Amino acid sequence: MKKLSIFYILLIVCLNTSMAQHKSSDKHRLIVTTDLGGTDPDDTQSMIHLFLCADRIDIEGLISSQVWMDDPDKTGKIAEVIEQYGEVLPRLNKHAAGYPSTEYLRSILKRGQEKSNMSDVGDGKDSPGSELIIATVDKADDDRPVWIAAWGGMNTTAQALWKVKQTRSEEELNAFINKIRIYDILGQDDAGAWIAKTFPSITYIRNKEVYGWGPSAEWTKENIQNIAPLGKHYPNTIWAVEGDSPSFFYVYANGLNMPEHLDYGGWGGRFNTEKTNGIRGMDFIVKNGKDETQYDDYYMYASAPEGIGAINKWHEQIWNNFAARMLWTTTDDYSAVNHHPIADVNGDSSLQCIRVKSKAGKKLIFNASESTDPDNDELEYNWFVYEEPSTYKSPVRIEGNTSAIGKVHVPKDAKDSSIHLLLEVTDNGAPALTAYRRIIIEVI
Repeated sequence: MKKLSIFYILLIVCLNTSMAQHKSSDKHRLIVTTDLGGTDPDDTQSMIHLFLCADRIDIEGLISSQVWMDDPDKTGKIAEVIEQYGEVLPRLNKHAAGYPSTEYLRSILKRGQEKSNMSDVGDGKDSPGSELIIATVDKADDDRPVWIAAWGGMNTTAQALWKVKQTRSEEELNAFINKIRIYDILGQDDAGAWIAKTFPSITYIRNKEVYGWGPSAEWTKENIQNIAPLGKHYPNTIWAVEGDSPSFFYVYANGLNMPEHLDYGGWGGRFNTEKTNGIRGMDFIVKNGKDETQYDDYYMYASAPEGIGAINKWHEQIWNNFAARMLWTTTDDYSAVNHHPIADVNGDSSLQCIRVKSKAGKKLIFNASESTDPDNDELEYNWFVYEEPSTYKSPVRIEGNTSAIGKVHVPKDAKDSSIHLLLEVTDNGAPALTAYRRIIIEVI
């Protein structure tokens, strides 16, 4: 095995440029713009879920955004969820490090535009939310990109971009744009089309495949709503459960997700690497007298061909993660509930992707026997090829695919292709929790 490691395997940690200064952190930065407090309670559902996962995400903004119509300031509704989270925060801190304080979350809670759509973007229309977006992207001590999750309208983000365009040089504007990533749920106002048209180089995902991954009402009642005290604040579903959650699933640090690579796939979906022209938002845009076609041609990244299947691939692990975290809110006793295993591959126990270069026809050995579980649970191993992002499309033989040591036979005809090998390490706790590692084999 040592000879194989020396002569056939070159392990390179996949640190993209944006993370180069943050080797100690696997987290990604996130700003959420939300119409929480509106007629659909799914934003409240998603916010509760997000806060439970906040040890794995750097939340840097919570912005109340208008959508479809002009509404009163809804920041108070978001503040209520923060306070509900605060009730269980001391317990969450017993089970994982890195949860933000309620004081911090209140400090990044801002109101966005007072009116909806592009009608409230322009001179003299800066808002606390648009100013927060600018200040967050401008942070000189953090060069990681800022993901903006659009759970509602996009006009607060549009205002931030409008101001930077008006007040900075082209070079400064490009530097600003290059730090922004947008994950737009469905397209809920006309501002998204304006952004994509005006700033064609911006990374802009519009995901219209967000429904169908969620659990049933029965599962939700048993595993979320009946778990006191936080569960009582999780509302019943009216239209669809947690339609906005895929946007933060996408940046959740779990060893699988690689947000900078849209086509790699993960909990938040998988996306094409070529932009699509004219992805229209929800029909409410037209019903409210707005017209995205005025911005044609505009281009955004759309879901990959498997659509919601890219999220459904992992739905059981997503549900179990949520249920386990809800149980964390019920007890200070670490031993009373389940926690995530740690997947270790060839001595590397980080969440970072591993790149391997190999000649075609070689056998690669990956050892996960040093994987651990904080609860001393038994571990199950599953090595498999994630076919969709792999450029090699024929079957790949894996010896010991359910053992700690996986042996991958690189096909002889795989030269100049890539193989995405995934490891799932799952404990036997209740609910069972899974840790991932992604290994990308580049066949030379």
